[in-house]
Amino acid sequence: MTYVVTENCIRCKYTDCVDVCPVDCFHEGPNFLVIDPEECIDCTLCVAECPAEAIFAEDDVPDDQREFIQLNAELAREWPVINARKDPLPDADEWKGKSGKKALLER
Repeated sequence: MTYVVTENCIRCKYTDCVDVCPVDCFHEGPNFLVIDPEECIDCTLCVAECPAEAIFAEDDVPDDQREFIQLNAELAREWPVINARKDPLPDADEWKGKSGKKALLER
């Protein structure tokens, strides 16, 4: 089983999760992070570190977020690895917890 970044990360992009990942499985896009399912070792460290509560075990991804399983796999092949913590997006706190952000995902 792998872990999946879901919609709550869009427009926030906190990188606390990246800081604790022992295998550098996170990839960075303009306003979203994804987890490479081929690299994730299911350590669970990232889940507790995400201020947006955007990371779920694949089997626990909410039904309305299931499309993010494939989206993480797809975008991990396109986006570069991020292996160091960065500042979140400037208005991250304003977007944290808001739903309906999928249309705002920048590729």
